[in-house]
Amino acid sequence: MSLATFSDRRPFHAAGRFSVSGAPLLFALAGLIVLLPILRLVWEVAGPMATGDLTALTRVLTSKMTWRATGNSVAIAAGATVVAAALGVPFALLCGLTNLRGKTALAFCLILPLMIPAQIVALSWIHLAGSGSPLLKPLGLAPAPGTPNPVYSSAGMILVMGIEHAPLVFLALRAALRAVPRDLVEAAQAAGARRGRVLRTIVLPLSLPGLAAGLALSFVAALGNFGVPALLGIPAGIPVLPTLIYRRLAGFGPSVLPEVAVLAVLIGAIACVGIAAQMVLQARVDARVIGGSAPAAVLRLGRARRPLEILCWAVVALILAAPLAALASTSLIRVYGLPLGPETATLAHYATVLGLDQVGRAFTNSFVLSGAAALLLVLLAIPLAHAMAGPGKGGRLVRAVGVLIELPHAVPGVVLAIGCILVFLKPLPLLSVSLYGTLGIILAAYLARFLSLALRPAQAACAALDPAMEEAARACGAGPLRRLRTIVAPLVAPAAAAGGVLVFLTAFNELTVSILLWSQGRETLGVVVYALEEGGSPTLAAALSVVTIAVVVAVLAEDSPVASTVSCRRLTRRAWVLDNSESNTHTLTALA
Repeated sequence: MSLATFSDRRPFHAAGRFSVSGAPLLFALAGLIVLLPILRLVWEVAGPMATGDLTALTRVLTSKMTWRATGNSVAIAAGATVVAAALGVPFALLCGLTNLRGKTALAFCLILPLMIPAQIVALSWIHLAGSGSPLLKPLGLAPAPGTPNPVYSSAGMILVMGIEHAPLVFLALRAALRAVPRDLVEAAQAAGARRGRVLRTIVLPLSLPGLAAGLALSFVAALGNFGVPALLGIPAGIPVLPTLIYRRLAGFGPSVLPEVAVLAVLIGAIACVGIAAQMVLQARVDARVIGGSAPAAVLRLGRARRPLEILCWAVVALILAAPLAALASTSLIRVYGLPLGPETATLAHYATVLGLDQVGRAFTNSFVLSGAAALLLVLLAIPLAHAMAGPGKGGRLVRAVGVLIELPHAVPGVVLAIGCILVFLKPLPLLSVSLYGTLGIILAAYLARFLSLALRPAQAACAALDPAMEEAARACGAGPLRRLRTIVAPLVAPAAAAGGVLVFLTAFNELTVSILLWSQGRETLGVVVYALEEGGSPTLAAALSVVTIAVVVAVLAEDSPVASTVSCRRLTRRAWVLDNSESNTHTLTALA
């Protein structure tokens, strides 16, 4: 290639990382995947209003049950946020600022409730606190036979959801603590300030926006939680918006779609308020916190270290080990309610549940859906992340696409599910193919909901690429697609694979979306666990739950970069606004 030919070429920053027509096409495809269900849902409500038909809107808004469920949703989500803060804040301060020993293991145990599906977390607490508790009954601490399970209450829902979402507060605050300038802390200590004063005057003021963002994060997550309210709230007669939508749709079918669409928009609007607050607060974190990361241990605990370590592990045992032990014990007893012992222990429930045709179909369906979603999203995430990491990455279009991609993952799953029903209820135009009642509608929902999970690791990897490599290839005449195929894709592949595994395991145990979209013969694993418990087979539900947890733990135990990312697979389910600069294939493990 001649020097003249080289000089005629535009600089790399002007040529861009992707072709002029390629990037808008990718953005349009991503927007179609994530926006179509939500826009269809909004139109289901706004369309009749535009023509003066307020029948569905009036019926829903004048119903006492609507406002009872709305009040319960907001109150329980707020209470769960308080519990999450009570757990997450002390652990974040201890793990982020002190010389506490075993911080990595402690943090991993703390975030484990987020890795386990919500319905299984609820099941574990049902078996722990009930009158037939295999752990509390031998100790004489279980409720008397015939008395209600204490977790079947608003307080029980608040406690369980608070424990499940405490890791969100923990991660948000810990990320903010890591950005507190080390010099300020050391200067205060050199001036004679004690630990309490350093926390009160320096650390907490700088990390307060991060804490507030974590609280908003926890509130939105609790608002859209379905598994816990379904298993704890429905038996207690405590409706919330997700379970109200589920029960109406399950009881009356597509005929009530206009009404449940109004309910879905209502819960979506409340969630969007929390999401907006989360974004504003995170922006304040980025603006206020300057300086390097604080070291692993800034404040020395002295003599208080051992008592605090004992207290921390006691709390972990209470909120994590005890419920999981109760779940495992329930899966091993011959008859529910008996104490676990050599005479009552059996593995028959595992053989029974794994031999059920329904369970076999569920495993197959979940595997196919999760694998297909992971593969398709990885194939889309690499070029999309490359286009978004180009010279216009700070532009309005790229920022808008980023927010739109995150939206289906941030709003409650029932909102997306109702939107998918509305989109695919009728045969697709031109194709005359209906996805309603098939695995295809669940796959479409998974593609919309989990695109952000696949995109984040690929985006971080693309942002870290040296532009000189693509510039050299472009100077040699390589076009955008060839550069993408031969340079970008191989380098981004490990991060993209990690995102794919992230999607696979998240979708594999998903319930909130699939509970509204499944049909006979198209059950998913989360649906079957829920159905077994609701159908009066607690030992079988416990056995299947233990198998599911074993799969998760097996993946977490793998010593590989992919498994390192997956070890915190659900930490990003709602924590999409946390420090983007740390979003790489090892960040989630480092946060733990």
